[in-house]
Amino acid sequence: MEKQESKSNMKTQALVILFLLSVLQMTAQTNALSYLALGDSYTIGESVNESDRWPNQLVKVLSEKGYTISKPKIIATTGWRTDNLKDAMLKADLKNEYDLVSLLIGVNNQYQGKSPDQYAIEFEDLLKTAIQLANHKSSNVFVVSIPDYGYTPFGLPKKESISIQIDEFNTINMRITKKYKVAYYNITDISQKGLEDPSLVATDGLHPSGKMYSLWVERIMKKFILK
Repeated sequence: MEKQESKSNMKTQALVILFLLSVLQMTAQTNALSYLALGDSYTIGESVNESDRWPNQLVKVLSEKGYTISKPKIIATTGWRTDNLKDAMLKADLKNEYDLVSLLIGVNNQYQGKSPDQYAIEFEDLLKTAIQLANHKSSNVFVVSIPDYGYTPFGLPKKESISIQIDEFNTINMRITKKYKVAYYNITDISQKGLEDPSLVATDGLHPSGKMYSLWVERIMKKFILK
C-alpha cells in the first residue's frame, strides 16, 4: 500500500513539474520581444537556408546576447518594389505592437527602372508605417542600405551603371532615414566584396550567401541598441 502511494505521489510531482515548466515556457513566449522584418529578396534570403537569412541570424545573435526575442515575422518576397511591399503590409493587417522593425527595400525599383523620385515618396511612406508598427518608437526601427549587386557574377557586365544607380537610391533612403531619426546601417561596401570573395555570393550568382549576411549582422550589432 505504501509503495502504491509513493508511486502515486511521484506521478503527481512529475505532473506538477511538467505543468510548471509549461507555464514558464508560455510566460517566456509572452514576454519575448517581437521582430518584424520588411523587405524583398535580401530579407527573405533568396537562395539561402532559412537559418541563414540575416533577420534570423540577427535574432540568434540577440538571443546569445541575452535578449528574449521571438522568431522574426518576415514580410518580404523576391522581386518586390516599395509599392509591392506596401500592398503586402496592408493585406497582412499588422498591429502597432512590434518591439523591433527593420526595413530594406529598393533594389527592384532600381532594377526595374523605376523613378528615384517615386522611390523617395514610397520609401518615406514605408518608413513612417514601420515607425507606427514599432509602437510609434523610431528608436526601435532600423534601415539597412541596398546591397550593390553589380559586384556579383550576374551584375558584373553592368557593374558601373548598377553601382551608380544603387548609390543614388541609397542616398535617398539614408537621407529620409536620418530625417526620422531612425538607425541606418550601411552594408553596401560589404556587398562590394562579392567578386573578390565568391563565398559571399549565393549559388545563384546574384544574392548574398549566409556568410555575407553574417557580416551584415556583425556590423549591425556593433551599434545596435534596443530600447
